[in-house]
Amino acid sequence: MTTTEPISRVALKKITPDVSASMGALHGAAVSAAQDAKVEPELLELIRIRASQINGCAFCLDMHTKDARAQEETEQRIYALSAWRETPFFTERERAALALTEAVTLVHDGHVPDEVYAEAAAVFDEAQVAALIWAATVINAYNRIAIATRMVPGAYQPAAKKSS
Repeated sequence: MTTTEPISRVALKKITPDVSASMGALHGAAVSAAQDAKVEPELLELIRIRASQINGCAFCLDMHTKDARAQEETEQRIYALSAWRETPFFTERERAALALTEAVTLVHDGHVPDEVYAEAAAVFDEAQVAALIWAATVINAYNRIAIATRMVPGAYQPAAKKSS
């Protein structure tokens, strides 16, 4: 049996700092749009976790499950997220957002069906639907960056919780 050493991957922030900064700005703009639309930060974490599960992004799963816990998400809901359709743990809004996230993530498999979009539009206003689409799009891009560059999970720690 032969073993090979893993190939060293490019450090995108170092090699293309302007593009990395633009990606960070896109993320910030998407978060701001979600805040302006009054989309719950907890829902955004569910979106990020679910897309990262589908894409198999260990780095993003590590980060966003930690962020979700820091926002007081329950272990039960985090563990059940990959089977959200079969559980009673998620609200109608969360289910609509998760279905939309899955459709955006798996866009090659059905092109965001009208039924999925209509389900989201029934429980979210236009600004919120736009924010959900941006959140799903941004995490999918980050998943691809983390996977392509083999970012190593484990070291990330969420920001300290602000006291009220």
